[in-house]
Amino acid sequence: MAHTFLLEIGLEEMPAHVVTPSIKQLVQKTKQYLKQQRISFADIKSFSTPRRLAVQLTGLADKQPDIDEEVKGPAKKIAQDADGNWTKAAQGFTRGQGVTVDDITFKELKGTEYVYVEKHIAGEPVESVLAGLKDVVTGMTFPTMMKWGSYHFEYIRPIKWLVALLDDKVIPFEILDVSTGRETRGHRFLGKTITLEQASDYEAALTSEYVIADAVKRKAQIKKQIDRIAEQNHWVVKVNPDLLEEVTNLVEWPTAFAGGFDEKYLTIPDEVLITSMRDHQRFFYVLDEKGKLLPHFISVRNGNEAHLENVVAGNEKVLAARLSDAMFFYQEDQKQTIDEYVERLKSVSFHDKISTMYEKMQRVAVIAKQLGQTLGLNDAQIKNLVRAAHIYKFDLVTGMVGEFAELQGVMGEKYALLNGENAEVAQAIREHYMPISADGDLPESTVGAVLAIADKLDSILTFFAAGMIPSGSNDPYALRRQATGIVRIIRENNWHFDQTMVENAIQAETSENVAPDLDQNAQISDVEAFLKDRIKVTLLGEKVEHDIVDAVIQGPNTDLLDNFAAAKVLSDHQNDEDFKGTIESLTRVLRLAQKADPNQIAPVDPALFNNDSESKLHEAVDGVAKQAAELDIPGYYSALAALKPIINNYFEATMVMDKNEQIKNNRLSQLKQLSDLILRLGDLNQLVVK
Repeated sequence: MAHTFLLEIGLEEMPAHVVTPSIKQLVQKTKQYLKQQRISFADIKSFSTPRRLAVQLTGLADKQPDIDEEVKGPAKKIAQDADGNWTKAAQGFTRGQGVTVDDITFKELKGTEYVYVEKHIAGEPVESVLAGLKDVVTGMTFPTMMKWGSYHFEYIRPIKWLVALLDDKVIPFEILDVSTGRETRGHRFLGKTITLEQASDYEAALTSEYVIADAVKRKAQIKKQIDRIAEQNHWVVKVNPDLLEEVTNLVEWPTAFAGGFDEKYLTIPDEVLITSMRDHQRFFYVLDEKGKLLPHFISVRNGNEAHLENVVAGNEKVLAARLSDAMFFYQEDQKQTIDEYVERLKSVSFHDKISTMYEKMQRVAVIAKQLGQTLGLNDAQIKNLVRAAHIYKFDLVTGMVGEFAELQGVMGEKYALLNGENAEVAQAIREHYMPISADGDLPESTVGAVLAIADKLDSILTFFAAGMIPSGSNDPYALRRQATGIVRIIRENNWHFDQTMVENAIQAETSENVAPDLDQNAQISDVEAFLKDRIKVTLLGEKVEHDIVDAVIQGPNTDLLDNFAAAKVLSDHQNDEDFKGTIESLTRVLRLAQKADPNQIAPVDPALFNNDSESKLHEAVDGVAKQAAELDIPGYYSALAALKPIINNYFEATMVMDKNEQIKNNRLSQLKQLSDLILRLGDLNQLVVK
């Protein structure tokens, strides 16, 4: 007989951002537990609201399947003494397996006889197994945990009730002072306590008490209600998926409604209005058909339509107060110049172990100019880049950013334009924060992209030099995110960026007398490894083979763009018919070149060649070396792959480790020259070729 089982954890209201990952965790842990316990089921459905996490299993088996297994024990010579009597080892083994020595048989394994017994394990009834779900519930983890009462137990919020119902039967267990039962609770204000007769009654019973327990259905209903209001008013509402998810996890019985605000606030930048509505009040903003912001919003109430006008008025009042503050700051901020704001940054700390924010801007201006020149920006771009770098943090001391921290950079762009700054400068001020998440949008302008790299590079260099290097999961200054940002911007713009550029940037700081009182040079190799690690994470996330990633990352080439290109070209060619042979030839060169004494490496002397294969290899390698700078990585790989027959002929005709030291060192120098070319792709020794 197939069963239906319901497990519900009733809680005080959870933070909205915790609800979705928590129900996913409960589903995953429940599946894992039942698999371990060998209990089969047909389907599992999840339910979640701010006050509950629940799973409903259908098609649940009656019991665990019985198991008949053969268990291996000690060797025969240990199980029996010289007279053939059973030893304590044999008796203890059989007792532990629930059988007797009479059940023992012997089987040979690799020339030695061992004790074996046939063991029958009767399956436990499903009721007994389900009681163990207590450990699943208590074993859940959350980003923040709390205690309550006098208990030491921690959870996301206090547990208020528990339901564990197998068909019509309660599965008993307790967590703290809460015992499982068949009572669940409806909406906090509109509903009442419900006694469930059957586990299958759950969803319908809650709906009758104003709780839509299925988050997918609740979200769809919210979206439908918003669309209906928008259609009735001829509005355009761009429903933000993250906001819709959050609102879904804030309510149990959603009722959408429209509200408005005074048109005078439309003089404030749209970003401020949208931030106030979306991020602070969880409102959906409204546009007209031409994309212009309208003085209206849509929100969602956790309840029905009763007294909805009071809810509308209350929300409008709260929003009006926030917009009034925003207008005040917007007007007050314009009473000061950018130069006055920049001056105030001299007393704002970037970090007390590093410098002020003003000093950071001085460093970034030098780094940005150095990078801009190396990356080929024109004179106008360099001019705008340097100007942006000297002022790009000024909005941090404005009243608006003090009140709306999310608008850093955004207000910098707005105020820069109001103060007559070049549009490219203003755009770069906004874009320097980008990307603001691992997969966030990248700067669209060249000036903004270079400024973003310079700002992030300075942060990484100075924090490393100050000894604040991320370790494990500890990264309080988000340096990994900033390194990922650098890597993504470089890749997006197809820019070559290597260790030399970092060294030159630090040298430029010293020359301009803006370097911090820290030894940044000592950290260059660590910073390089830190950036390469971000490349590794990116490539593995793109499902590039592990050995290819290791080859690229462990190679000496510090050009980040080359690293990406090398990973791609090796991935593209790994299934080629001649890939194995090519890599074997190149790695043979790498291994032998490692035997070269660095003190004996010298320019290759053709006069010391003893056969044609040496001359042909020298000529071919010299040809690759001369065109290396002009070749992109795919072309470079092809040029090296073309050397395979020449390399193979060389090794067939030449004994590298010749008894004559002069000849041996000349041959090793020749291989070292080729090895250095190969290593531009990476340490190919790491490749696993089949």
